[in-house]
Parts: sequence; C-alpha cells; structure tokens
Amino acid sequence: MKKIIIYSTPSCPYCVALKEYLKEKNFEFIDFDVSKDTKKLEEMVEKSGQMGVPVVDIDGQIIVGFDKEKIDEILGIN
Repeated sequence: MKKIIIYSTPSCPYCVALKEYLKEKNFEFIDFDVSKDTKKLEEMVEKSGQMGVPVVDIDGQIIVGFDKEKIDEILGIN
C-alpha cells in the first residue's frame, strides 16, 4: 500500500474532489489542513515549491493540484 499524504484546505474545491476520488477508489490517506497547521504548510512548500493546494505526496512523488491522470498512473488505477 502506498503512503498518500494530502496537503489541503477546507475551502478548496479541488481538495474536496481529490479526497472524494481517493475514498471512492478505497485509498487511505493522511490529510493535513495547511490553513491551520503552519508546520505542514512549510513542509508542503518545501516539497512542492508551491503555495497552492492540493499537493499530494505519494511515496515521495509530489503532485501539485488534482492531476487525476498522474495520480491514477502512480497508484495504478485504470
């Protein structure tokens, strides 16, 4: 099982869509609300070089935004 970390905010529609998509596909993930957790915000920026959410970390592979095609590729979803 791949380790999936999501950096998101509650007001971001792409974050909500991403989490719903992963739940539909039965993937477990850790979700950090970077609007409330400054340490995780700093970690997200360090990993991605971006301030925008969502940022997804799948076993160290960083995806900025809800890039369904890239997520499917990394997770082996057809």
